[in-house]
Amino acid sequence: MSSDWRATRVDDIRSLIHRAAPGVVEEAKWKKPSNPDGVPTFSLDGLICTVETYKAKVKVTFAKGASLPDPDGLFVPATGGTRRAVDLAESDDLDADAFVALVQAAVALNRD
Repeated sequence: MSSDWRATRVDDIRSLIHRAAPGVVEEAKWKKPSNPDGVPTFSLDGLICTVETYKAKVKVTFAKGASLPDPDGLFVPATGGTRRAVDLAESDDLDADAFVALVQAAVALNRD
């Protein structure tokens, strides 16, 4: 991953995930020639989320996002399915407390 706004954003997201879920396990999965670093995945008692970078955004996809409360409206509108995502462009602000609460809800759901 190049050292640009996306790398900084991923580092910020990583810090929030670790704050929300002490003991979380981070692994790089799905390595391929077009993405040699792979996709960061975060697990604690099951998969919490993945963090992917694209040209215009960073996408945090929650494995069981459709089952999570989202009172602060962080998720992009969903059309169904199990997963839901938070898309962040360079100029977007991320509500850190709301994101931490989302990660904590995902861990709680994994433990149910």
